[in-house]
Amino acid sequence: MADDPTAVEGTGETVGEARWAATRELERRYPGLDKETIEFQVLSEGERGLMGVGREPARVLGQLTVVPEADPAAPTRTVEREERRPPRQRSSAPVLPAAAGPLAERIEEVLTAICGGIGLEATVAVGQGPDGLVANVEGDDLGLLIGKHGHTIDAIQYLVNAMVLRGQEDATPVVVDAQDYRRRREAVLRDTAERAAQEALTTGQPVSLEPMSSAERKIVHLVLQERTDVTTESGGREPQRCVVVLPTA
Repeated sequence: MADDPTAVEGTGETVGEARWAATRELERRYPGLDKETIEFQVLSEGERGLMGVGREPARVLGQLTVVPEADPAAPTRTVEREERRPPRQRSSAPVLPAAAGPLAERIEEVLTAICGGIGLEATVAVGQGPDGLVANVEGDDLGLLIGKHGHTIDAIQYLVNAMVLRGQEDATPVVVDAQDYRRRREAVLRDTAERAAQEALTTGQPVSLEPMSSAERKIVHLVLQERTDVTTESGGREPQRCVVVLPTA
Protein backbone atom coordinates (compact mmCIF):
# COMPACT_ATOMS: atom_id res chain seq x y z
CA MET A 1 0.00 0.00 0.00
CA ALA A 2 2.97 2.32 0.68
CA ASP A 3 3.77 2.46 -3.08
CA ASP A 4 0.15 2.80 -4.20
CA PRO A 5 -0.97 6.45 -4.29
CA THR A 6 -4.59 5.37 -4.82
CA ALA A 7 -4.75 3.67 -1.38
CA VAL A 8 -4.72 5.54 1.93
CA GLU A 9 -5.09 4.40 5.52
CA GLY A 10 -7.06 6.76 7.74
CA THR A 11 -7.34 6.76 11.54
CA GLY A 12 -9.75 8.40 13.96
CA GLU A 13 -11.76 8.10 17.17
CA THR A 14 -14.48 6.28 15.22
CA VAL A 15 -14.72 4.39 11.92
CA GLY A 16 -16.54 7.41 10.47
CA GLU A 17 -13.72 9.76 11.44
CA ALA A 18 -11.14 7.34 10.01
CA ARG A 19 -13.04 7.24 6.69
CA TRP A 20 -13.14 11.04 6.76
CA ALA A 21 -9.35 11.20 7.22
CA ALA A 22 -8.74 8.78 4.34
CA THR A 23 -11.11 10.74 2.10
CA ARG A 24 -9.37 14.04 2.88
CA GLU A 25 -5.94 12.60 2.02
CA LEU A 26 -7.20 11.16 -1.29
CA GLU A 27 -8.78 14.52 -2.14
CA ARG A 28 -5.42 16.18 -1.43
CA ARG A 29 -3.72 13.80 -3.82
CA TYR A 30 -6.46 13.97 -6.45
CA PRO A 31 -8.23 17.35 -6.34
CA GLY A 32 -11.78 17.18 -7.65
CA LEU A 33 -12.13 13.41 -7.35
CA ASP A 34 -15.60 11.88 -7.12
CA LYS A 35 -16.09 10.57 -3.56
CA GLU A 36 -18.30 7.81 -4.95
CA THR A 37 -15.15 6.26 -6.47
CA ILE A 38 -13.65 5.54 -3.04
CA GLU A 39 -14.07 2.04 -1.60
CA PHE A 40 -13.50 1.57 2.13
CA GLN A 41 -12.29 -1.42 4.10
CA VAL A 42 -12.45 -1.34 7.91
CA LEU A 43 -9.12 -2.58 9.27
CA SER A 44 -9.96 -2.01 12.93
CA GLU A 45 -12.91 -0.49 14.76
CA GLY A 46 -10.52 0.64 17.51
CA GLU A 47 -10.52 0.16 21.26
CA ARG A 48 -11.63 2.77 23.78
CA GLY A 49 -9.41 1.30 26.51
CA LEU A 50 -9.85 1.77 30.24
CA MET A 51 -9.11 5.23 31.67
CA GLY A 52 -7.09 5.95 28.52
CA VAL A 53 -4.94 2.82 28.84
CA GLY A 54 -4.96 0.45 25.88
CA ARG A 55 -6.77 2.91 23.61
CA GLU A 56 -6.39 2.22 19.90
CA PRO A 57 -7.77 4.36 17.06
CA ALA A 58 -10.12 3.06 14.39
CA ARG A 59 -8.31 2.28 11.09
CA VAL A 60 -9.84 2.33 7.61
CA LEU A 61 -8.30 1.69 4.19
CA GLY A 62 -9.60 3.95 1.41
CA GLN A 63 -8.97 2.78 -2.17
CA LEU A 64 -9.89 4.55 -5.41
CA THR A 65 -11.81 2.48 -7.95
CA VAL A 66 -11.43 5.19 -10.61
CA VAL A 67 -8.32 7.38 -10.79
CA PRO A 68 -8.59 10.92 -12.21
CA GLU A 69 -6.11 11.72 -14.98
CA ALA A 70 -3.67 14.59 -14.52
CA ASP A 71 -5.63 16.55 -17.16
CA PRO A 72 -9.13 17.28 -15.73
CA ALA A 73 -10.57 17.25 -19.25
CA ALA A 74 -9.20 13.79 -20.01
CA PRO A 75 -11.34 10.69 -19.46
CA THR A 76 -10.77 8.66 -16.31
CA ARG A 77 -9.30 5.17 -16.33
CA THR A 78 -10.68 2.33 -14.28
CA VAL A 79 -8.43 0.64 -11.75
CA GLU A 80 -7.71 -2.98 -12.62
CA ARG A 81 -9.85 -4.49 -9.88
CA GLU A 82 -13.42 -5.37 -9.19
CA GLU A 83 -15.45 -2.23 -8.43
CA ARG A 84 -17.41 -2.61 -5.22
CA ARG A 85 -18.88 0.24 -3.25
CA PRO A 86 -19.82 0.03 0.40
CA PRO A 87 -23.56 -0.09 1.02
CA ARG A 88 -25.10 3.16 2.21
CA GLN A 89 -25.70 3.18 5.94
CA ARG A 90 -29.38 3.09 6.78
CA SER A 91 -31.00 4.28 9.94
CA SER A 92 -33.14 1.94 12.01
CA ALA A 93 -35.09 4.89 13.43
CA PRO A 94 -38.88 4.79 13.03
CA VAL A 95 -40.24 6.86 10.14
CA LEU A 96 -41.96 9.97 11.44
CA PRO A 97 -44.76 11.88 9.69
CA ALA A 98 -43.15 14.55 7.54
CA ALA A 99 -43.39 18.08 8.93
CA ALA A 100 -44.23 20.98 6.61
CA GLY A 101 -44.20 24.74 6.90
CA PRO A 102 -41.64 27.57 7.17
CA LEU A 103 -40.09 26.26 10.41
CA ALA A 104 -39.45 22.78 9.01
CA GLU A 105 -37.99 24.30 5.84
CA ARG A 106 -35.71 26.56 7.89
CA ILE A 107 -34.51 23.63 10.02
CA GLU A 108 -33.71 21.61 6.89
CA GLU A 109 -31.90 24.57 5.33
CA VAL A 110 -29.74 25.28 8.40
CA LEU A 111 -28.86 21.64 9.09
CA THR A 112 -28.05 20.95 5.44
CA ALA A 113 -25.71 23.97 5.44
CA ILE A 114 -23.99 22.74 8.60
CA CYS A 115 -23.46 19.26 7.13
CA GLY A 116 -22.06 20.79 3.95
CA GLY A 117 -19.78 23.03 5.99
CA ILE A 118 -18.10 20.04 7.66
CA GLY A 119 -17.86 18.15 4.38
CA LEU A 120 -20.69 15.64 4.80
CA GLU A 121 -22.89 14.56 1.93
CA ALA A 122 -26.16 14.06 3.76
CA THR A 123 -29.89 14.58 3.46
CA VAL A 124 -32.15 16.03 6.15
CA ALA A 125 -35.73 14.96 6.81
CA VAL A 126 -37.81 16.91 9.33
CA GLY A 127 -40.59 14.88 10.96
CA GLN A 128 -43.18 15.35 13.65
CA GLY A 129 -42.20 13.42 16.76
CA PRO A 130 -44.32 12.83 19.87
CA ASP A 131 -42.73 15.80 21.66
CA GLY A 132 -41.92 18.13 18.78
CA LEU A 133 -39.97 18.34 15.55
CA VAL A 134 -37.18 15.86 14.85
CA ALA A 135 -34.56 16.55 12.17
CA ASN A 136 -33.03 13.28 11.05
CA VAL A 137 -29.75 13.30 9.11
CA GLU A 138 -29.13 10.43 6.68
CA GLY A 139 -25.93 9.64 4.83
CA ASP A 140 -22.51 8.00 5.13
CA ASP A 141 -19.67 8.81 7.56
CA LEU A 142 -22.07 10.19 10.17
CA GLY A 143 -19.70 9.25 12.98
CA LEU A 144 -18.08 12.64 12.36
CA LEU A 145 -21.43 14.40 12.83
CA ILE A 146 -22.26 12.45 16.00
CA GLY A 147 -18.82 12.83 17.58
CA LYS A 148 -17.37 11.19 20.68
CA HIS A 149 -20.15 10.49 23.20
CA GLY A 150 -22.48 12.57 21.00
CA HIS A 151 -20.72 15.85 21.83
CA THR A 152 -20.76 17.06 18.22
CA ILE A 153 -24.41 16.28 17.47
CA ASP A 154 -25.40 17.89 20.77
CA ALA A 155 -23.52 21.05 19.79
CA ILE A 156 -25.14 21.01 16.34
CA GLN A 157 -28.57 20.56 17.94
CA TYR A 158 -27.91 23.57 20.19
CA LEU A 159 -26.82 25.64 17.18
CA VAL A 160 -29.88 24.67 15.11
CA ASN A 161 -32.23 25.61 17.94
CA ALA A 162 -30.42 28.91 18.53
CA MET A 163 -30.78 29.82 14.86
CA VAL A 164 -34.31 28.69 14.03
CA LEU A 165 -36.06 29.40 17.36
CA ARG A 166 -34.48 32.77 18.06
CA GLY A 167 -36.95 34.96 19.95
CA GLN A 168 -39.45 32.11 20.47
CA GLU A 169 -39.12 31.55 24.21
CA ASP A 170 -42.02 29.08 24.49
CA ALA A 171 -41.07 27.01 21.42
CA THR A 172 -40.43 23.28 21.81
CA PRO A 173 -36.74 22.52 21.11
CA VAL A 174 -35.89 20.70 17.88
CA VAL A 175 -34.22 17.29 18.22
CA VAL A 176 -31.36 16.54 15.79
CA ASP A 177 -30.75 12.83 15.23
CA ALA A 178 -28.58 10.63 13.00
CA GLN A 179 -28.45 6.85 12.56
CA ASP A 180 -30.97 6.48 15.42
CA TYR A 181 -28.30 7.79 17.80
CA ARG A 182 -30.76 9.30 20.30
CA ARG A 183 -32.63 6.02 20.88
CA ARG A 184 -29.40 4.01 21.08
CA ARG A 185 -27.87 6.50 23.51
CA GLU A 186 -30.97 6.43 25.71
CA ALA A 187 -30.73 2.63 25.88
CA VAL A 188 -27.09 2.94 26.98
CA LEU A 189 -28.00 5.52 29.63
CA ARG A 190 -30.78 3.32 31.00
CA ASP A 191 -28.42 0.38 31.31
CA THR A 192 -25.76 2.60 32.90
CA ALA A 193 -28.27 3.92 35.43
CA GLU A 194 -29.36 0.43 36.49
CA ARG A 195 -25.77 -0.80 36.82
CA ALA A 196 -24.84 2.26 38.89
CA ALA A 197 -27.81 1.62 41.17
CA GLN A 198 -26.72 -1.98 41.69
CA GLU A 199 -23.15 -0.89 42.43
CA ALA A 200 -24.35 1.70 44.95
CA LEU A 201 -26.44 -0.94 46.73
CA THR A 202 -23.59 -3.47 46.73
CA THR A 203 -20.92 -1.10 48.04
CA GLY A 204 -23.13 1.17 50.11
CA GLN A 205 -21.27 4.12 48.57
CA PRO A 206 -22.30 6.91 46.15
CA VAL A 207 -21.52 6.19 42.49
CA SER A 208 -20.65 9.10 40.18
CA LEU A 209 -21.36 8.65 36.48
CA GLU A 210 -19.44 10.25 33.62
CA PRO A 211 -20.14 13.94 32.84
CA MET A 212 -23.33 14.34 30.79
CA SER A 213 -25.46 17.02 29.22
CA SER A 214 -28.53 18.19 31.12
CA ALA A 215 -30.77 16.18 28.76
CA GLU A 216 -28.84 12.97 29.44
CA ARG A 217 -28.78 13.58 33.19
CA LYS A 218 -32.55 13.97 33.08
CA ILE A 219 -32.89 10.52 31.48
CA VAL A 220 -30.84 8.93 34.28
CA HIS A 221 -32.86 10.74 36.97
CA LEU A 222 -36.14 9.59 35.40
CA VAL A 223 -34.97 5.97 35.07
CA LEU A 224 -34.19 5.74 38.80
CA GLN A 225 -36.85 8.01 40.29
CA GLU A 226 -39.33 5.12 40.64
CA ARG A 227 -36.92 3.14 42.81
CA THR A 228 -37.05 3.43 46.59
CA ASP A 229 -33.66 1.85 47.30
CA VAL A 230 -31.58 4.55 45.59
CA THR A 231 -31.74 8.30 45.00
CA THR A 232 -29.99 10.54 42.50
CA GLU A 233 -28.55 14.02 42.54
CA SER A 234 -26.40 16.12 40.24
CA GLY A 235 -22.80 16.88 41.16
CA GLY A 236 -19.88 18.85 39.79
CA ARG A 237 -19.88 21.96 37.64
CA GLU A 238 -20.46 22.42 33.93
CA PRO A 239 -19.12 21.06 31.69
CA GLN A 240 -18.19 18.26 34.11
CA ARG A 241 -21.61 18.04 35.76
CA CYS A 242 -22.71 14.45 36.35
CA VAL A 243 -25.30 12.27 38.08
CA VAL A 244 -24.49 10.74 41.48
CA VAL A 245 -26.42 7.61 42.49
CA LEU A 246 -26.73 7.05 46.26
CA PRO A 247 -28.19 4.17 48.27
CA THR A 248 -31.23 5.21 50.27
CA ALA A 249 -30.35 5.53 53.94
